[in-house]
Amino acid sequence: MIDDLAIRQREVRLLARACDRAGLTTAYGHCSVRLDAASFLVCAPKPMGLITPSDEGSVVRLDAPLPDGVLGEVRMHREVYRLRPDANAIVRFISPSILALAALGRTPRPRHGFGAYFSAQVPFWPDPNLVRNDAAAEGVARTMGMSPGIVVSVNGAVVAGADAAQALTLAIFLEDAARIELAVLQAGCGDQPALTEEQCAARATWAGRVAERQWDYWTAQDAERTAVHGVAGT
Repeated sequence: MIDDLAIRQREVRLLARACDRAGLTTAYGHCSVRLDAASFLVCAPKPMGLITPSDEGSVVRLDAPLPDGVLGEVRMHREVYRLRPDANAIVRFISPSILALAALGRTPRPRHGFGAYFSAQVPFWPDPNLVRNDAAAEGVARTMGMSPGIVVSVNGAVVAGADAAQALTLAIFLEDAARIELAVLQAGCGDQPALTEEQCAARATWAGRVAERQWDYWTAQDAERTAVHGVAGT
């Protein structure tokens, strides 16, 4: 019988490769899922698209330093999990439109359906240095607050979801919101109003298998695709 950790290992691998297929990352980035109130599982420290079925992630405790071999910026995962009991999966990714906006010191505004999931505006961590110390990681998590995501200056973004499918979906939606924001700015219409908080609240639904359909789509060709703890993958 497959144990729970083995199931979670497979889930993290599926999430990692889905992020790569969705164009969210190349050589850099990482993802994780919460195991329990005290620990989480982060993917193997290699390009997410190159993670194989034999690659196992590392268990990280919330009350301890990072284990040997775990990438330094995984501190951000740890601090978000500490502050956000609602977060059960995290994706740290570096995508083209997010980076272009960050270079302007901007984050996406909610201008279309996908952007509505980030009501008001996505928080921005202004320090361009890599987040490889505990103080910076805690600062990122506190700046993120209860937002689904944060842009980490010119180093990409972090999103937190209720499960792996939702974290993947939020990462895809955030990159698309950045794409739309860039198009609006290029058209010289940056001062046009975005969706209101009320409009965002009405539009940003998870009903209708919104996250599950993204998961189905981006894991469809994955050799390890399977049903994992309620995450669609038939």
